[in-house]
Amino acid sequence: MLDLTHPAKTPSTFGTGTYSLQGVQLFDGASLADVAPLLAHCPVLRIAAGTRLERGADQPARLYVVLSGALEVGTDDERSDGSSSRVLAGECTGELSVLEEDSGAERIRALQESELLMIDAPTVWRLIDASNGVARNLLRLLSFRIRAANAQLRRRQKLGEFYRQLSMVDGLTGLQNRAWLDSHFPGMVDEAQAGGNPLSVILIDLDHFKRFNDEHGHLVGDEALKAAGKAITGALRPTDFAVRYGGEELMVILPGTGQAGGMMVAERLRERLRQSVIFSDMRLPLPHMTASLGVATFQLDQSAPELIAAADAALYRAKEAGRDRISL
Repeated sequence: MLDLTHPAKTPSTFGTGTYSLQGVQLFDGASLADVAPLLAHCPVLRIAAGTRLERGADQPARLYVVLSGALEVGTDDERSDGSSSRVLAGECTGELSVLEEDSGAERIRALQESELLMIDAPTVWRLIDASNGVARNLLRLLSFRIRAANAQLRRRQKLGEFYRQLSMVDGLTGLQNRAWLDSHFPGMVDEAQAGGNPLSVILIDLDHFKRFNDEHGHLVGDEALKAAGKAITGALRPTDFAVRYGGEELMVILPGTGQAGGMMVAERLRERLRQSVIFSDMRLPLPHMTASLGVATFQLDQSAPELIAAADAALYRAKEAGRDRISL
């Protein structure tokens, strides 16, 4: 029997050591008469704190039962994010490497001086055949591993979605960016085409923005862009979208909105931009914070690039007509 107060000698064998299986999860409730003979040849390793046990993908799989001490276990599997877990006395690790022949390489490091019962894969299978208790415990351990892995996967998916959404937001204005536009706008056009629903686009260019930057500096220019983004989002419905199209060009997408509605929104945006205040110490709205706006409404069989090109052509006409105005 294994007495955890008596350290094993290296290499020690399970059959000759004074060890006990009491408290070991894998053998909880199992018949020792069935289990002990199969473990007689299994070595007990005594390793110092910091010792690493690495198994390459081409090496035989082993299951380690922690008799004393604690381990840190990670994996080099490409499906893993490189995280690790602790395995304490009475617990085991390596059961997946035994059951999955293609399991990735494991990284095991002793967090403190530890004693490990090392069971090779053939012996694990013989234990399963010989003891219903071992099979039941192994199934319970695997169920726990699966639940833990699923929980980790859900956390990773949520984090990935958070970063994905973050990557589609313009860091300066808080509006959607071109990556978002390229990802979502074609689908909106397809939905309008399939359902026969109206869809309008407003392309906005801040007038004389280069001159503004030259006069006040790029930092103040950034504040102007922020103010423009805030003015635009404050004038839209929750179902509308605002995008920083590039530089000082902004875009508004209006699902379910025809030409007349698009013109009304454009006029509201033009007025909001005229009233935007950039400098906190200014007492009057900036008269030079104006914009030219081009409005285009989806036409049958029009592609997403063609709809944007129509809005861009309308914007050009607004600028040619003197700026601070709207054109179709």
